[in-house]
Parts: sequence; structure tokens; C-alpha cells
Amino acid sequence: TANTVASIPPALLDRMEVIRISGYTEEEKLNIAMKHILPKQLKEHGLKEKNLKISQNAMESIIRNYTREAGVRELERNIANICRKATKRIVEENVKIVRVNQGNLHKYLGVEKYLTDMGEREHQVGVATGLAWTAFGGETLSIEVNSMKGTGKLHLTGQLGDVMKESAQAGISYIRANSKVLEIDENFHEEMDLHIHVPEGAIPKDGPSAGITMATASISALSNKPVNKDIAMTGEITLRGRVLPVGGIKEKILAAHRIGIKKVLIPFENKKDLEEIPDKVKKSMKIVLVKTMDEVLEHALLKEGDKDENI
Repeated sequence: TANTVASIPPALLDRMEVIRISGYTEEEKLNIAMKHILPKQLKEHGLKEKNLKISQNAMESIIRNYTREAGVRELERNIANICRKATKRIVEENVKIVRVNQGNLHKYLGVEKYLTDMGEREHQVGVATGLAWTAFGGETLSIEVNSMKGTGKLHLTGQLGDVMKESAQAGISYIRANSKVLEIDENFHEEMDLHIHVPEGAIPKDGPSAGITMATASISALSNKPVNKDIAMTGEITLRGRVLPVGGIKEKILAAHRIGIKKVLIPFENKKDLEEIPDKVKKSMKIVLVKTMDEVLEHALLKEGDKDENI
């Protein structure tokens, strides 16, 4: 098994059959931790259930802020670490029960390793929330676009790979061909420069799935229309504005759910992937299937008088 095929030599990979298995959801990790990992670690450290109590909130915090993985290996290491320190307290301080909650978790595991992205806090011009898939699961990406006076140059930053750069260029070509309909100055490509940036520049990024997000943020910047902060999206864009299917839909939707996104736009051809989404997640957000950029913009760009609850 492997977390990513990128590190497997092509000659060897060519002789393999690749079977992709989705990572655990946060809810699945919580159940595994409470029902299996914790009892196992208590036994291995000579503790009884009454000796150590880890609250559900603390366990959720361990999953979100101390691990970043598709499985539960690092989660088990953290629980074992807590068990060791609890055993030490019981022996040295003669306490009968150790309680671990969200408030004192840092005393056992130190400062949080990963901060949970809470998404955009307000509607902004030129900022759209995209969804990405990594070996560790789904992630959200805040894609930023600035427009400024210039000569039509396109600047791309954030350690973007070739496929992602080409996707951005395809989006700009779509905008140029449809500038009148989009209510954008037809000469923007001669008089304006665009700078597209994907934050966390130290992390390499690639793939076509941010195509509609980069296009939406660019249209927002050029038309001065804000993007709804409660919407996230994923999909490849073509020169004609079609939205093509992408991978990792389950992980991406779970990432959006984790930060409280209310509506997710995904390609129509990914409809089959919705069967993998837990019912609890589907009931908590609106998942919209889109075929074209027109549909994406209808949902994503705010019009005058729009409010958060009207999404």
C-alpha cells in the first residue's frame, strides 16, 4: 500500500493495478478512536477505563489539530502519548482518575500542530474558495486574484504545477471570449494585469480541479462583484466554459463540511460520487451539480441585495 503514487517509479507503477481507497471521515476516525484505539492503548499501558477519561471534544481536537492523515496511525500515537503521561501522573501523583478535555489537552500533547481553516469570514471581491484533494484527504483553498493597471500580463504564484497554470490560462481565455456577457471591459487583456495567488506558497499544488475557482475569482476581480463566502467549488474548466469532472469528490465535500461551508458546486458528471457522501453531510449543506461556468457564476457571485441566507 502507498499514500501517494507520485513517489512510485513509473516503470514499477506501470506493472501495478492501482486501487484507490478513500481515507476515513472525521466521524469514522472518532468512532475508531473511542471504540478500538483507546481501549487497546489503555490495556497496553496497564490502565483501566476508570483511570483515564478522554472527552469527545478532546478526541475531535486530536483528530483535527494534531493529525493530518487519511488513516489513524498518527492518531493512535497521540492517544498512546496521553496514556503514558496519564500513567506517570497516576504513579507519581497518586491520582485515581485522569480527565483529558479540550481545555487541558495541550498539557499532554503540546501546542496544536495544525490549525483548522475556518474559511472566508466575509464576502470579498477576487477571493473564491476551492477544494483540493491530497494524500491526507480533502483541503480547502482560498484562491486570490488582484487586477491592476498593466499590459495584459498574467502572474501565477503559490508553487503551481504546469497543469494548474494551464487551467488558469484556459479560464482567462474563457473570460476574454465572453467579456461582454460577463460585464467586463473588453480591453482588460490589454490594459490590466492579473495576479492569481494560491496561499501556502511553500506547498506545491497541481491539477485541473481549481479551474472554475480561479476563473470565478478572476471574473469577480474584473467585474468588482464579490464571491459568496459560504460557497466552495471544484471542477475543470474548458475554453467554452464547460465544467468537467474531477476526482476526490468525497474528500473535498468533507473538507467543505468541516469548515462550515453551506453550498458546494461540483461538476454534473460527478453525480455518481454523491453516493459515497454520508447522509449527515448531505443534509447539512446544499450540493449543486453544474455543467457550465454560467451556472457556477449564478450561484457564486453576489448580486446587489443578496444576503448570506439566500444561497
